[in-house]
Amino acid sequence: MGDVLWTPPADVRERSRIGGYLRWLREHRGLDFADYDALWRWSVTDLDGFWRSIWDHFEVVAHTPPTATLAERGMPGARWFPGATLNYAENVLRMPGRADDDPVVIAHGQTRAPVTLTAGELREQVRRVAAGLRRLGVTAGDRVAAYAPNIPETYVLLLATASLGATFSSCAPEFGTRSVTDRWQQIEPTVLVAVDGYRYGDKPVDRRAEVAAIRAALPSVRHTVSIGYLDPKAAPEDALGWADLAAPTDEPLTFTPVPFDHPLYVLYSSGTTGLPKPIVHGHGGILLEHLKMLALHHDLGPADRFFWFTTTGWMMWNFLVSGPAVGATIVLFDGNPGHPDLGGLWRLAAETGTTYFGTSAPFLLACRKAGLVPREVADLSALRAVGSTGAPLPAEGFTWVYETVGDNLQLQSLSGGTDVCTGFVGGVPLLPVYAGEIACRALGAKVEARSADGTPVIGELGELVITEPMPSMPVGFWNDPDGTRYREAYFDVYPGVWRHGDWITINDRGGCVITGRSDATLNRGGVRLGTAEFYSVVEGLDEVVDSVVVHLEDDEGGAGELLLFVVLAEGLELDDPMRANICRELRTALSPRHVPDEIHQVRAVPRTLSAKKLEVPVKKILTGTPVDQAAAKGALANPESLTSFATFAERRATDNTPA
Repeated sequence: MGDVLWTPPADVRERSRIGGYLRWLREHRGLDFADYDALWRWSVTDLDGFWRSIWDHFEVVAHTPPTATLAERGMPGARWFPGATLNYAENVLRMPGRADDDPVVIAHGQTRAPVTLTAGELREQVRRVAAGLRRLGVTAGDRVAAYAPNIPETYVLLLATASLGATFSSCAPEFGTRSVTDRWQQIEPTVLVAVDGYRYGDKPVDRRAEVAAIRAALPSVRHTVSIGYLDPKAAPEDALGWADLAAPTDEPLTFTPVPFDHPLYVLYSSGTTGLPKPIVHGHGGILLEHLKMLALHHDLGPADRFFWFTTTGWMMWNFLVSGPAVGATIVLFDGNPGHPDLGGLWRLAAETGTTYFGTSAPFLLACRKAGLVPREVADLSALRAVGSTGAPLPAEGFTWVYETVGDNLQLQSLSGGTDVCTGFVGGVPLLPVYAGEIACRALGAKVEARSADGTPVIGELGELVITEPMPSMPVGFWNDPDGTRYREAYFDVYPGVWRHGDWITINDRGGCVITGRSDATLNRGGVRLGTAEFYSVVEGLDEVVDSVVVHLEDDEGGAGELLLFVVLAEGLELDDPMRANICRELRTALSPRHVPDEIHQVRAVPRTLSAKKLEVPVKKILTGTPVDQAAAKGALANPESLTSFATFAERRATDNTPA
């Protein structure tokens, strides 16, 4: 059990938004809960009562009311709020508690001067861009794709797209052509909005060639809109400019009423077992989940400035930009978080008056490793909470935050996923913070740990599962009409139960510790990278016959090591020019995060009888597990292939042994 690092103040029930919600439940529902655990148990038992209370408490704007709360409870296939029509953008742009001239978007970056949008300006920009999309023929159900960073234009485009009932999808502009087209060829967007480039630190990055290649690979795109981000003076080539899309117009801001589960946006899995899975999220499910999480768990409201360091290629961007739905101002940042030094984001927090600072565990650990003391480089007096996700935060990371950032703030470590576009374990103002521990399971999220035989366990490591439906579970996967891919992704191990792919331990007071992925996804700098898209580039090289990649985590919370093993064509030997070429291809096609720390040659990659690569056994062997325990040889087509990895592991262990 870790040390208690923060205790809720005595007046937490009076001051916090979850306290207000508890009062509302007592007054409007006749329900009284002694503590968080009692509230959580009700929220995952009486699903109808809980989720309808979220709808009513937050006064969701609907065009037609629902005929029920949960029509079907089974998973997959749960049907939430049938009959309801609403619009996500309308609910976000309501911005409760904010006046027209209040700032609601504060954007900083390394490419241009800061930008601030008031509530009135945000609505006006969404009105104009929605009219611009309508001029381009966009209607409900069409897809609009953004190859753009975390800047106000991308946010405006999301809201404008949603207002029309069209479906949004974004990729960060550091994604290479292959990463982008693997995603967007599946959803066939009709409009592409793209930046010409950006600055990362002081380095300009031109993306015009990538945009041209993406356009060429997407025959569905009828219109391209260019944002002059790197060079505002340059006229767009063969494309509309952003100013054309956002041109003055008399068209009013309207919101197309859509069903609760109408596609809002498509997010993507990391592509571990094939093409990235196109995960479809609905208007209503995302709205309810984010209202719940942002207000009741993060305690955000009109007085807050909410920041999360994220790109538009990570679901935390989608989570962040729901902030105005609870009245919070969002702080956007685009650029290198380590430029000019690791104090940059902390100084940004001070400059913008950030009250909730969200980031990744690797960033916090990098600050710790560098000996940074954030409160000495920035005035963080406005800060009352720090959020951490993307990877497990170890106890020493918790301690560092309280010693160097502030001792009277709440540190919320959370974990969830692209699949639900939220955290299903996290923090809450009612509970203390223990070092190394996620405080609770989120309201409405019936998270359990399952042992190997499928039974729920407390105090033991198990598979993270969710045993009751949540409204923000995917509507489905794009172009998966009978739901086969969706079922295989989450429900094939435990029928009727969502298996997430993380290892979790839940203690007897409800605290949680996540110890990493139970599958083979790479986790690099807090960003999950898929192996399938990695292999498609490496094995696209003539010299490479086969390959396997693994990520070895650093016990001290560092970036760890990304190791690539290649099988080369007959007669070839791996040399430094070939290594450099492989790294260059990965950097260009995917991203700098995909560049391995080491590349080694092997004779064969271990595969199952059905020809699936075995990343997990390779990783186990490289971290010291004996070969016989790492894989069932009878299930392998080439069990002898494991020997070279065992030899490699022994050699590394010998090389790393202190003299």
